[in-house]
Amino acid sequence: MTTSDLITADLVDLGLDAPGKEVAIRSLAERLVSAGRVTDLDVFLTDIAAREEQMATGLEGGIGIPHCRSAAVTTPTLAFGRSTAGVDFGAPDGPAKLIFLIAAPEGGGSEHLKVLAAIARRLVRAEFKQHLLDATDPGEVADYIVSEVA
Repeated sequence: MTTSDLITADLVDLGLDAPGKEVAIRSLAERLVSAGRVTDLDVFLTDIAAREEQMATGLEGGIGIPHCRSAAVTTPTLAFGRSTAGVDFGAPDGPAKLIFLIAAPEGGGSEHLKVLAAIARRLVRAEFKQHLLDATDPGEVADYIVSEVA
């Protein structure tokens, strides 16, 4: 896998409509299944839920970063969703409008941790978040994220 394969236009949802984190995660996970990056939706959702129970994955500033390692993941992958209403991922300052779902193979190395760290570093930059809030094209969003986390 190359960094350019990490996220593609079909893994970007700029109109994520979800009343809660379970629905948001499922919606993004279904994109991973459709793209052939997750082989079993139920196994993946169980693994994500187990990770979410350990610690909230919401960050201040309207960010959610649900993530896990799972036997159902075929290749390290990132899906992105933007929610106008926001989704509660347990951040102290409120719901997430930008949601990054990070999926890593169970036996894989530390790729997902590198992606998490790269995203976290970018999220402190207001222009990175604003670019994602303003974007209108899923392909452009995927290319932008790849260019930022590479």
